Amino acid sequence: MIFNNNPMIKKVLLTFILCLSIFIVYIFLVTNGLLGRYESPGNVTKINLPSSFIESKTIRQLEATKELNIGNTKQILFGDLHVHTTYSADAFLMSLPMLSGEGTHPPADACDFARFCSSLDFWANTDHAEDLNTKAWKEIVSSVRSCNKVSDMSGVPDLVAFLGWEWSNIGGYGLPHYGHKNVIFKDIEDENIPSRPIGSEGLPGLLDMDTVGKTILSATRPFDTRVHDLMRYIKDRHDPKCPKNIAVRDLPLNCKETAATPGDLFDKLNDWGHDTIVIPHGTTWGNYTPPESTWESQLSDEQQDPYLQILVEVYSGHGNSEEFRNWTNIDINDSGLKTCPKKSHNYLPGCWRAGEIIQLRCLSEGISSTICLQRAEKARRDYVNAGIGGHFTVPGEKPFEWLDANQCKDCFLPSFNYRPKGSAQYMLALRNFDKDQYTERFKFGFIGSSDVHSGRPGTGYKEFSRKGMTEAIGPADIGAQILSVPDNDPPISSSISKIYTIDTLPKGTGLIEVERISSFFYTGGLVAVHSDGRDRDSIWRAIKKKEVYATSGPRILLWFNLINSPSGDSINMGSEVKMKENPRFLIRAMGSLKQIAGCPSYSVNSLDPSSLESLCKGECYNPSDIRRKISRLEVIRIRPQVTEDEIIELGKGKLIEDPWKVIDCIPDELGCVASFSDPDFDKSKRDTVYYVRALEESSMIINSGNLRCKYNDLGECIKVNICSGSILNTPKQDECFSRDEERAWSSPIFVDYDYL
Repeated sequence: MIFNNNPMIKKVLLTFILCLSIFIVYIFLVTNGLLGRYESPGNVTKINLPSSFIESKTIRQLEATKELNIGNTKQILFGDLHVHTTYSADAFLMSLPMLSGEGTHPPADACDFARFCSSLDFWANTDHAEDLNTKAWKEIVSSVRSCNKVSDMSGVPDLVAFLGWEWSNIGGYGLPHYGHKNVIFKDIEDENIPSRPIGSEGLPGLLDMDTVGKTILSATRPFDTRVHDLMRYIKDRHDPKCPKNIAVRDLPLNCKETAATPGDLFDKLNDWGHDTIVIPHGTTWGNYTPPESTWESQLSDEQQDPYLQILVEVYSGHGNSEEFRNWTNIDINDSGLKTCPKKSHNYLPGCWRAGEIIQLRCLSEGISSTICLQRAEKARRDYVNAGIGGHFTVPGEKPFEWLDANQCKDCFLPSFNYRPKGSAQYMLALRNFDKDQYTERFKFGFIGSSDVHSGRPGTGYKEFSRKGMTEAIGPADIGAQILSVPDNDPPISSSISKIYTIDTLPKGTGLIEVERISSFFYTGGLVAVHSDGRDRDSIWRAIKKKEVYATSGPRILLWFNLINSPSGDSINMGSEVKMKENPRFLIRAMGSLKQIAGCPSYSVNSLDPSSLESLCKGECYNPSDIRRKISRLEVIRIRPQVTEDEIIELGKGKLIEDPWKVIDCIPDELGCVASFSDPDFDKSKRDTVYYVRALEESSMIINSGNLRCKYNDLGECIKVNICSGSILNTPKQDECFSRDEERAWSSPIFVDYDYL
């Protein structure tokens, strides 16, 4: 009645209803992707690089080979076979301004960055297959072709671009976990590549965001045009799933093809019959790898194809996956139940720390030590039962409370929440004892990559711009934390049992510890190939022969050879040989060229100033004539299992010996040369794997200090200074530098004992 008698109130109310209706319609349009722009592949910059650019690379390497007395004429070329653009859903999410993102970085940006910023010799576009439909795949193909065309205008390619995608399976909570694999194709013509990418089946991703989630995000960021673009992206990528049990060439064109397991993926790739390789990566990542995960589950005829899956990525901008450690994330008792391992000098299990947090809270409330100990034991059980979501069983937990729990304290630039049974060393020590199977061992070559999500292949050429050259993103403001999983529980002194299933997983960024993981993002690694030439065929031949090695970013030159093979020939890294005689090896290494500030003239002349700043961040690969010194060479010896009950351990006389030998180098810009032999080989009569690391003199590296612990006299972390991705917690200008030794890892040489 009062509204009818008061025209002013009635007018205000009607105006409010009208505005609310308009806002609701507006949010409906945003949520359904009707106001967003289409994410196009962009345009590759069509400018020739000067011939002197390639000539200078070649001359510098020739000078190095002469100094090291290397007789072969092969070039060492550097590339990045793991590159995401904003055609990947997670990359799109990371591009949002609300997460301190920079906006779109399509495939064309990746080509320009590789040519003008990082000065690579080759790269591969590997956007997530799960996020691509047929239209997006065709656009990537077209962009990669354009990149090759512009790079080959002078007749000698300054850059070779490969096609690929990433297949990502995330398990746990009753589902098997197979991890992440990049699929790379040699050729780019329609008749030599699949019609569509093949994704995985498993946990839901960003494209599965429900209507409620999309509406909340749209309503809280109504005028953020990049959020509008995200909703358009989600809408455009929803193709129907392909039908099952139909040959790959007979499937409808516009459908999303999936493979539930690595074996299914290999079968489909073999059905296509194209020249292909598959490269697993992120094998020690604990941010969404179940704690009990082990690569033993993939050492079988069903889940391994030794003709396709021939390399493993040991280093990327997401950390090192090389090193094995004897500690475990969780234990499994004789009854098959998960239990919490005790903490040790070099490892603090997250489950153990959960008990400590609860116990400290309990004691601070004046509760008896007996009850507090019982609560600590329950907290540890709750943690292990929750899998990768264990940290949420501690109510009101804060990132700093976990100290350095779950981290490899003595690994070089380790991945977050390290899983040792996914390490390359563990893989090489495994043997399959099923006599009915062909697959016996993993014999992987080693590569490094960036795994960049901003279309920037080869980000490790300089240590700068933590927010631009690493994945250390985070909320730009308080409101942006909607994309994380808020823990609003009060910090009480009892743990909460949280048994997650695929249906009860938190939405948004899921169970990832957003703040802590940002201390474990680095500039990217590289793959180096010993190639007969700069062309596609030569590079591919080297890759297929596993004549490759990994670096943590710098362009270290490395040769590793077996010099007394039965044939009399020198055997290159990545090779397999049988022999009775004790093997003898030769290592030759030369440090990377120190960098000059800024960009070379060809980059400055090719890109306009705004592009040079936005894409390259004002710094390019710009080598001086001075090389860093190699400080030492480390030899790793791995003797794969002989019996099924042989325990894989790290240590002197164990299956994994790291380092087995350490060779100190005389500090010299002209490199380091050393030889060694294995006097135990003919006595042990065991198959043996050898590879080497070449370490450069120490330098400043982003995030090398990880959580930046303060230690007590016992070497225990008592306080952390987390290098957060959020600009709320870590200033943008803080590059989180610490000193460490950049390195290169050779591919192994596999020396099997010849019983004949």
